[in-house]
Amino acid sequence: MHSISISDAAALLRAGELVAFPTETVYGLGGDALRADVVAKIFETKQRPTFDPIIVHVTSIEAAQALVLGWNKTADFLAELFWPGPLTFVLPKREIVPDIVTAGLSKVAIRMPAHPLAQSLLKEFGRPIAAPSANRFGHISPTTATHVYESFGAAVAIIDGGSTTVGVESTVLDLSEAIPRILRHGGITREQLAEVLDQVEVATSSTTLPSAPGQLPQHYAPKIPLYLYPFGTVPSPIPGKRCGCLLTTGRATAGFNVTEILSEQNDLREMAVNLFAAMRRLETQAIDCILAVKTSGDGLGAAINDRLTRAAANVY
Repeated sequence: MHSISISDAAALLRAGELVAFPTETVYGLGGDALRADVVAKIFETKQRPTFDPIIVHVTSIEAAQALVLGWNKTADFLAELFWPGPLTFVLPKREIVPDIVTAGLSKVAIRMPAHPLAQSLLKEFGRPIAAPSANRFGHISPTTATHVYESFGAAVAIIDGGSTTVGVESTVLDLSEAIPRILRHGGITREQLAEVLDQVEVATSSTTLPSAPGQLPQHYAPKIPLYLYPFGTVPSPIPGKRCGCLLTTGRATAGFNVTEILSEQNDLREMAVNLFAAMRRLETQAIDCILAVKTSGDGLGAAINDRLTRAAANVY
């Protein structure tokens, strides 16, 4: 796998091509956010349904303001606290943002990534970059350049920035109403937001089309069935099946062909960083299924459990 430079990546983006690049959360598959034809390439390359919106990445608050209507005091306040970082704002879009980016919706999801290579690419390119995760749609998100290469091979140019440091996608927060509302749990926790906001709500799950990225019921899924168990469960292998075990913490139990433990120290940040890589390792083993156990719902546990729940949705 060959890693390209920032200058070469920016040149590809100017030519209307796609580039995979690291953020602090996961690797993104990026293209010029202001060109509908380029964004269409993202959907086509990922095999992503066009009803699923894409996050737009920017390099400054001013760049974000140029893309949205109704930028408000809450957005200013949270951007000063958490940008650059794993927090995405959803606000009404300006006409400059192509409808394909937002799946025809009137609001756009936008964030400022913290990874220095992502920031360098945005500055070198000089325009906003639309970028969902750099993997085939519905599969496990990539946290290394190798994961990206496993999805696309040499068809997509990659900037190799090593392993990501957050490991789960950004929190998506709707700021278009009076009370901020979490649409997707992620790298900034509900508790962190509650510490600085008078009120923050969490959107209820819905069977309707997504209003923001990462809301589809089946997502982040390995290629083999994943069965999910409640926090505190000690699972046993399924009789007659070769089973892998995915534990957020604790010790391996007998009878499993292979076990992945995300954090022996019960560290939620370590769990988040290791989650997707562990799922990818398990799906390559000679096993029939994965049995996974949730963590507590505290802090980053909400994001971890969200990803596990969506990864397990295809088996019910």
